[in-house]
Amino acid sequence: MKVLKQTDDYTVYQKRSGRYAVIGADNNPINGEEKVKILVAEGVVKQAVAAPEPEVVEETTAVEKAVAEEAVAEEAPAKEEPETKE
Repeated sequence: MKVLKQTDDYTVYQKRSGRYAVIGADNNPINGEEKVKILVAEGVVKQAVAAPEPEVVEETTAVEKAVAEEAVAEEAPAKEEPETKE
């Protein structure tokens, strides 16, 4: 393993596989979120941040509005006058 960074609290190694190991001052491995925090703080890896989803804004054009109004007008039955028998 190749030593990348050594401090009083831990040592960061790079394995032959390309992965990283963090060993504490007590010679025990540091894993999980604490390991990620150390690797990000040392600049060894970059932490990916989820990009915010773009807001969907529905814009309707004048043509779309006219088509929608026509569709509503066709669906709504016109008032028919009752037929009278003479």
